[in-house]
Formats: sequence, structure tokens, C-alpha cells
Amino acid sequence: MKRLEGKTALVTGAGRGIGAAIAKKLAADGAIVYVNYAISSEAAKQVVKEIEEKGGTAKICQCDVSNYDSVKQMIEDIISEEGKLDILVNNAGITKDNLLMRMKPEEFDSVIDINLKGTFNTMQIASKYMIKKRSGRIINISSVSGVMGNAGQINYAASKAGVIGMTKTAAREMASRNITVNAIAPGYIKTDMTDAMPEAAKARVNELIPMGFQGEPDDIANMAAFLAGEEGRYITGQVIKIDGGMSM
Repeated sequence: MKRLEGKTALVTGAGRGIGAAIAKKLAADGAIVYVNYAISSEAAKQVVKEIEEKGGTAKICQCDVSNYDSVKQMIEDIISEEGKLDILVNNAGITKDNLLMRMKPEEFDSVIDINLKGTFNTMQIASKYMIKKRSGRIINISSVSGVMGNAGQINYAASKAGVIGMTKTAAREMASRNITVNAIAPGYIKTDMTDAMPEAAKARVNELIPMGFQGEPDDIANMAAFLAGEEGRYITGQVIKIDGGMSM
């Protein structure tokens, strides 16, 4: 029997990058995975296709996580279809980088709305069902920017630090109901965005990492699957940094 056999999972922002890797890993471990996207249905459909080709089960669901009513409808639809939601992975996020003195209020607000408010929306609605079942796993994708800060990312760093605060608080509130809540804080992870960086810029980034290289989306996915499974049952309220030692 696979690690997550019989479990239902929702991964937000799962059309590419870290979210796609997490969705694929949870499905490979036996979960029925809902692949959430906000805009690009084609990317989400491709993730589902790849999961199904390997014998897994996945479905797409469109939702802007910053919209509370839309999140409520999405989760209600999943519950109606599957009868439960066992695993929630909050990965949806955006960046709109700028220095503090140059950042426009709308740049700050849009990042907070999706990264922080979006995580609150899904956690609050999903946890109501998990509490009834007295079982659940919530995994929030934060960032080392939320731990260390990062010049030019005051909105992103604030949102990811907020995710850490919410994670620790929710873990305390729901531990007695057998619901674990943890955060993963990735460092520099290879994605389409980092692949497009000039080689000189990549070299400068690698100099910041004690291990000397960037991580892969699978490094994050493997930890998410561990926390979602029985092996992670006694871990809650933690921030697990996967960054090659950058923030130590």
C-alpha cells in the first residue's frame, strides 16, 4: 500500500514549478490530487496528464485563492466529490519585487492578498472539515525570504513571514484535533524563472549557498510528502528550511 493511499489532497498554484512537483509526488504516493490554478488551465492540465500517465489520479480546479468565496466553493466542491479533504498544500504565490522606497501600494497589496490572505482563506475553510474528521495535514510553502528578509522583496518577505506566523498559530490551535500544520521555507530552487537568469547571476546566487548549488522542486516535494504521510504525524508548528544551508 502506498504512503498516501486513500487520501485526498489539494495543492494550490500547482500548474508549474514547486506546486507541480508536489502534486506529482503526492499522486505518486497514492493520493487523489486536486491541481489548483488561477489563470493557466493548460499548465494544470499538463500536470494532470503527467500524473495520469504514471497511474495516478488528479483533477484540475480553478480558483483565485485571494477570493474567499471562490475558495469556499472550490473546497466545498472537493468535499462533495470526494467526501473529505485530508491534505492541503498552500503553494500559490506571486512576486512583485521592488525596493521599499519605490514600491507601489498596489504591488504590496497584491502580493499580500495572494500569498498571505490566500493561505488564510484555504486554511480556515479546509480546517473546518478537518476538525470534524479530527484528522488533517496542512503544509504551507513559505520562503527563506520570510525568515531572513531579502532586499527588494519587502512585500514578498512580509507575506512569507506572515505565513510562518499563521502556521505556528494554527498548529497550536488544531494540535488537539490531530491536525498538523507546518511550513516549508525553500531557498533558491531551480525553476523556469531561475533557468532564465544569466550565468553570471546564477554564479552570484550559488555563492550565497554553502552547498554551492540550487535545489530542485523535488527537494520540496519530497518533504511535503513526508509531512503529509504517517511519518510526519508528530511534527507540527515547524518551519523546515530547504536552502542548502543559506539561512543557517
